[in-house]
Amino acid sequence: MTEIVIRPARPEDATALGALGRQTFIDTFVEGFGIPYPEADLNAFLDASFDLEPTLKKLAEPNCAWWVADRDGELLAFANAGPNGLPHPEARPSHMELRRLYVSKAAQGLGLGTRLLKLSLDWMETHTDGPLWIGVWSGNDKAQRLYGAYGFEKAGEYDYPVGAWRDHEFILRRD
Repeated sequence: MTEIVIRPARPEDATALGALGRQTFIDTFVEGFGIPYPEADLNAFLDASFDLEPTLKKLAEPNCAWWVADRDGELLAFANAGPNGLPHPEARPSHMELRRLYVSKAAQGLGLGTRLLKLSLDWMETHTDGPLWIGVWSGNDKAQRLYGAYGFEKAGEYDYPVGAWRDHEFILRRD
């Protein structure tokens, strides 16, 4: 098996990146956690988040960074960081947010999430004038423990839209 390379995402990764994001969301939140999203809401969210055009637009967004874990052209995981958009009274766009950290079901346990998290945190720290932020689903205890191990603490809560459905999320902050 060939070595897994972590590298910056490129526009030509958009199709594979969207497919990975879509499947990882389903594997994690629908199948893993059993969130009963109405089909129309789930499909609207997945299309808006992971179709080709939205993915290309997100990859080109200024002041953002994307990394992928690539094994022979197969994307196994990705991370995305950029200006904070979380709804917290102390949050500013000049602060950085870890927007997504997704590891495919097949690549769980390979340490890719931790490697991508460390890379993201290093990048975020060099591109911010304030604290770092993460939004995480309130029921994802594993992710909360991981982020807590890196100094993140709960700073608030909000509802994250998945179509008309609302996921209860925690806002985490590291000063």
